[in-house]
Amino acid sequence: MAERKHPKALPFLFLSEMWERFGFYLMLGIFFLYMTDTQKGGMAMDKKQASDIFGTFIAMVYLTPFVGGLLADRILGYRLSITIGGILMGIGYCGLALPGMTAFYVAQIFLIIGNGFFKPNISTLLGNVYNEDKYRSLKDAGYNIFYMGINIGAFICNFFAAYLRNTFSWGAAFTAAGIGMFLGVIIFWLGNKHYAHADVRKPTKAEDMPVGKILGVTLLPALIAGYIGWILPGDIFGSDSTDAFILGALPVAGYYVSILVRSSAEDRKPLAALLAVFAVAIVFWAIFKQNGTALTTWAESYTDREIPEMLVAPAKTLGMVQEVTVVKDSVPLTDEQFRVSRDADDKVVKVYDYPLYLKNIPKDEWPPEGQSIKLISTELFQSVNPLWVVTLTFPVIWFFAFLRRKNREPTTPWKIFFGLFITALSTLVMVAAVYAGHNGADKSAMWWLIGSYGVITVGELCLSPMALSLVSKLAPARLTGLMMGGWFLSTSIGNKMSGVLASCGTATKTKPISSWSTLHWR
Repeated sequence: MAERKHPKALPFLFLSEMWERFGFYLMLGIFFLYMTDTQKGGMAMDKKQASDIFGTFIAMVYLTPFVGGLLADRILGYRLSITIGGILMGIGYCGLALPGMTAFYVAQIFLIIGNGFFKPNISTLLGNVYNEDKYRSLKDAGYNIFYMGINIGAFICNFFAAYLRNTFSWGAAFTAAGIGMFLGVIIFWLGNKHYAHADVRKPTKAEDMPVGKILGVTLLPALIAGYIGWILPGDIFGSDSTDAFILGALPVAGYYVSILVRSSAEDRKPLAALLAVFAVAIVFWAIFKQNGTALTTWAESYTDREIPEMLVAPAKTLGMVQEVTVVKDSVPLTDEQFRVSRDADDKVVKVYDYPLYLKNIPKDEWPPEGQSIKLISTELFQSVNPLWVVTLTFPVIWFFAFLRRKNREPTTPWKIFFGLFITALSTLVMVAAVYAGHNGADKSAMWWLIGSYGVITVGELCLSPMALSLVSKLAPARLTGLMMGGWFLSTSIGNKMSGVLASCGTATKTKPISSWSTLHWR
């Protein structure tokens, strides 16, 4: 029985990743809301601009693991890289709590660099631990359990986010994300003795480029191509930032292709398989990361979020209630309640940025003047997906273990294929939700969102942890961190595509406000 137990390193890596993802998904859960908020100290951006920034940020966050994995493989080692990344990310989250655009963008730079060091290398270190013969057959299951840790953090964080931002401020919520990250670093070092032996850098081969040359033929061309994309007239892919990112990512993607071209016969087949998986994963992440933009907008404005009266008091105590109140036109509005927008003729206008929640509710169902509707905080819907992951992980592990005993377990590539297929089905659930809500004219039940997240979660469990496991299995030992960075590069491109898709579906023209009333967000 002893050989069937997971290594002692797993709980420490599980908890380190859990707290790191607590901070990351707390930040992501409120990032779009923070950028578009006009009433509670947010940045008052329009949704198109916020979608573009969101997509660019999550794209860059998953682009830098290419460099972080390379430096860990060749120079720094995995434990030091993870530590550097965790500290930088903790500083970045706390930086978002500071006022001003400078702090806003500098904090994102810290997060982008920090994630590049942390994310690929903790996944690689876990795989190295499972490379021992007595653990090798448990690698897929180990990554599934590790992935559950990610989603426990992603589940609980939004409750903290809702309480802190509703009770105190946006800054308090971002600071909590930083505290979670620092806690993850502490736990990681408490378990150091259990994976020190797995932090081994493998010698390079003759066909491997030196680190300096790699950075010279990837980062420098990436910066030049990105700058060209930024200054090109017109928006080829929807915005200057998207053009810059797509063109800038091409040299990095080209480097991975060059690895395949220059590889030995022994390495070529597994590397080709990994690059194929990276390519199809772009589609998965383009769909999956709609949860931070398009699905957040759907939850905020088009989903029935009203809380039953009997649950209002406990929800208020937990700081998870938002309120929409009807006020008369005669009530004076302050400058802070307006934002600058543009009309159909591209002229700057001053618009009262009222919430859309009541717009698709019949007026005879609106609350009386001075009273409010109590709503579930929008970011709590970000916890639905991780709750599904936590709920379904062990059934999925059991199912594949059952098939293994029958000698019918699918291979890891087949699991990834099934994941892509099931992910495609999840989009049909939201198509049905749009039809049920008459394209946003009526509120839709929250069960549509919950159901869509449930379907995509099954696809996610078949794809994402399996892909991490596959990288660990197939990548040449000396390139494991670099190839894990390649997986996150595909994640990066998919994330950016999610922002492009979301911004394409965002209305940009000003709509008239009802003449007899305005809506006020408390």
